[in-house]
Amino acid sequence: MKVSRLSTTPIKGLKLHHPQSVHITDRGVVGDREFFLTDESGDMFSPAKTGELSGFSAVYEEPQSTLTIFENGVVIAQADVKLGEPTCGKFFSTWDIPGHFILGPWEEIFSERLGRPVKMIKAGPERSGTDVGRLTLVSDASFAALQSSAKLSELDGRRFRMNIEVEGADAHDEDTWLNREFTIGTAVIKAGGPVQRCVATTRNPETGIVDLKTLKLIGDYRGRQESEFGLGFNFGIYAYCIKPGVISVGDKITS
Repeated sequence: MKVSRLSTTPIKGLKLHHPQSVHITDRGVVGDREFFLTDESGDMFSPAKTGELSGFSAVYEEPQSTLTIFENGVVIAQADVKLGEPTCGKFFSTWDIPGHFILGPWEEIFSERLGRPVKMIKAGPERSGTDVGRLTLVSDASFAALQSSAKLSELDGRRFRMNIEVEGADAHDEDTWLNREFTIGTAVIKAGGPVQRCVATTRNPETGIVDLKTLKLIGDYRGRQESEFGLGFNFGIYAYCIKPGVISVGDKITS
């Protein structure tokens, strides 16, 4: 097995980048989901709710701590990140991710585009703004199985927003890896439980339009399966860093 693609985004919900290499720690992929949006109640603002941010991407440069926001490839804001008051963002109304509000033009930009007030938080040192596990992983064969079952001419894997995509495993073989450790590049990861998918996967990653009944398609051939959120539509797995290191596209995966 080997790594076929890597995906990250500095701001949760914005367009993905596909770097050749990433550095992982027990916090997750360095620079991934460093920032996330919350609504007025303090709950994490999910991209599942809207396609309005589909044209946005971001670049976060460390250690300068400079954030640049692009809309359809055009820079609309760039500034050094300045921390405001400490706060917590609530994920799925279940757990809090501590961090700081961010000073600057960011909230105005996103609130204007979304048509509702949102705040932007930089995640603290404990963990990044990931959902459950610090990393996510899926096999290319799993994408191919879904594509074949759904009789699709093409399935864009970006819908699933997974950090690590794997070539050379059987379809859904990753579901059987719970608690197994794998060396990838100079890093070691441990496989976790399944990722229960949400309606965000129904949105086209380019346009933000709901154009594929992803959850129904997964259910048609896999049924509902258990995860820590109960019965749902699972696809891919979470993973955790055991030994920090660098993972690159093409790296072999060994256990």
